[in-house]
Amino acid sequence: MDFADALARYLSRQLGRPATVQSLARIPGGASRETYRFVLDDGTDRRHLILRRDPPSSLIETDRRTEFAAIQAFRGSAVPVPECLWVEDDPSVLGGPFFVMTEIRGAEASPRLLMLAPYAVHHDEIARQKWNLLGVIAGTDPWGSGFAAAVQAPAPADCWLRELDHWAAILQADALEPQPVQQAAIRWMRRNPPPAPARLAIVHGDYRTGNILVDAQGRLRGILDWEMAHLGDPLEDLAWSLNRVWCFQRDGRRGGLAPRAVAIAHWEQGSGLRVDPVALHWWELLACLKGQAIWLSAAREFAQGRNRDSIMAVAAWMQGNAQDRATLELMGHLPGPGLPGGAQPAQPSP
Repeated sequence: MDFADALARYLSRQLGRPATVQSLARIPGGASRETYRFVLDDGTDRRHLILRRDPPSSLIETDRRTEFAAIQAFRGSAVPVPECLWVEDDPSVLGGPFFVMTEIRGAEASPRLLMLAPYAVHHDEIARQKWNLLGVIAGTDPWGSGFAAAVQAPAPADCWLRELDHWAAILQADALEPQPVQQAAIRWMRRNPPPAPARLAIVHGDYRTGNILVDAQGRLRGILDWEMAHLGDPLEDLAWSLNRVWCFQRDGRRGGLAPRAVAIAHWEQGSGLRVDPVALHWWELLACLKGQAIWLSAAREFAQGRNRDSIMAVAAWMQGNAQDRATLELMGHLPGPGLPGGAQPAQPSP
């Protein structure tokens, strides 16, 4: 069955009138969804749309209805998101569950390109918008926005343990070789849990340069890839956005855009919250574990032939060592920020 024809038949049924699919093309990258852009022509209107389909094998196992609900929760708000149109769970329609949304045109997401002209002169403003909007997400009421109805809400005191257990289990299941650095970090995190958040927040789950769309004037036009969205501690998103592996300029600018302290200040302004440095340190270590679990999953998927997309091998090769080094910095074993508040580095268990 031709993919474009099958999509056109599906969209025709949704619209109640004949429609054609034109200029269908796969967008490179994407570890947990196959992403396509296309033009929908129903005879009276032409719309530029995006299709996100579950692949046969994914780096991250996620639910497309959760992503759909997260985007819907912010539609019409200060947080720029595409318009979601249809979500389909039946894999027989296109070979896998999928959803369709509008395309935000005239903007760039590639971190490599965003480090260059014409975007580079706008980095300070892009950084302000990026972390301010992440703060807005953290400050949004999950129940008032409707997102809480689509996901399970943990007890605030359980947020840290749920995430630690989740990513530690993935690391254990997917590692192709021993992971002493991450295992030491896991032991330290279990012995030193962070305080519970005052309230649950919507967590994007993968908020980083690469999942934001920016135009040539430095305006942040869209926030993408909500497939890991959930309810949790708002510091989880902030910590992930500050991960050392996102220092694309090979300096201290997080996400290639701003120093860590500047990013935190923008987040505090947007969220109305104050960052507890000890709690944020814990979540930054969790971000390192999460990152390494993802890179190791990519390596296993590629090595075992379940996904031959080159991004799987490249992600594992490029990021694995860097993620361990970031962990060692946070644990005080390499030059870097170290542990706050005079805490002691993790010690190996007997």
